[in-house]
Amino acid sequence: MPVDLIERFMQSPLPFARMLGIELVTASEERVVAAMTVTQDLCTTPAVLHGGAVMAFADTLGALGTIANLDSSSSTVTIESKTNFIRPAPLGQRVLGEAIPIHRGRRIMVWQTRITLEDSTVVALTTQTQLVIPAKVT
Repeated sequence: MPVDLIERFMQSPLPFARMLGIELVTASEERVVAAMTVTQDLCTTPAVLHGGAVMAFADTLGALGTIANLDSSSSTVTIESKTNFIRPAPLGQRVLGEAIPIHRGRRIMVWQTRITLEDSTVVALTTQTQLVIPAKVT
């Protein structure tokens, strides 16, 4: 298990997560929390957070939660994701994401991510399934 997932993420950030501006707040085997500012580049028309950016934010948190539960030689890939969009996140707002595990198996993990505005208004709820890819035995 990674000793400090935040430090690991900072040393080797995911390129797309960096482009989105995701800021990891806390990360453990049980919970991942991050923030992201709604910038013009992440918006649709009208100026609200694009659904794809919402899904990418949630996907990143679920993947990091899975990584927190793996040894460093294993990896993961998302094999299913579903998002319910509840309310828009306007330009300039910060969104917070909290991912928690629903199931942590040896081959499959399921994470649920709740995305809110800073005032706790729910923006979206995502449930995703991660495939665990074990290290190759040589």
